[in-house]
Amino acid sequence: MRNSQNYIITGSESLSTQDETTWSLPGAVVGFVSWLLALGIPFLIYGPNTLFFFLYTWPFFLALMPVAVMVGIALHSLLNGRLLYSALITIATVVMIFGLLFLWLIG
Repeated sequence: MRNSQNYIITGSESLSTQDETTWSLPGAVVGFVSWLLALGIPFLIYGPNTLFFFLYTWPFFLALMPVAVMVGIALHSLLNGRLLYSALITIATVVMIFGLLFLWLIG
């Protein structure tokens, strides 16, 4: 048996609902920018010798780009579109993930 109710629709009732959605574009942009920032951190620490390290390990770091974008979208959505908070938490999360991968590859 269905669990439903019968509604009588009259002209006086409004059927429009106001669903506020969070757009994923700002979260994706924040995720991509945080990936770029995390990519630049090893260059600040180790200098131009980082290019030799990235020569053989670039697929690992490239694989983190969609992960960073998805983390940005998820955190932006979970924080109800608060851009400043989602940006700070996304940058911290992506830098941590990037640093863990970097330390794992260095051994």
